[in-house]
Amino acid sequence: MRKVYTVVTAAEDVEKTLHLLEGRWKLLILFHLFGGQVQRYSDLERLIPGISQKMLAQQLRQLEADGLVSRKVYPQTPPKVEYRLTEWGQALCPALDALLFWAEQRPEADAG
Repeated sequence: MRKVYTVVTAAEDVEKTLHLLEGRWKLLILFHLFGGQVQRYSDLERLIPGISQKMLAQQLRQLEADGLVSRKVYPQTPPKVEYRLTEWGQALCPALDALLFWAEQRPEADAG
């Protein structure tokens, strides 16, 4: 059963939800993991130009702590670490697709 919202509780929950995705890099990281993609740390670093190693590690830790991304470490040398979306993280894909569709509907700015 879905939660019943008031204006106040809806605003609070939207704020909490946006907090999970805030930051310049989180949505890009999620994008590269959608569709069951499994990426190694070095793959994500290569796929997201401009992100520092420190920032990538920080964003991945936050996404993992929030339950959107899972991390698997293989006990080998050199270490191998893979990232993938959790089931809950993958469920975000349709919402982001809807957001893209919404953005496409933006009226053109008046030329005047």
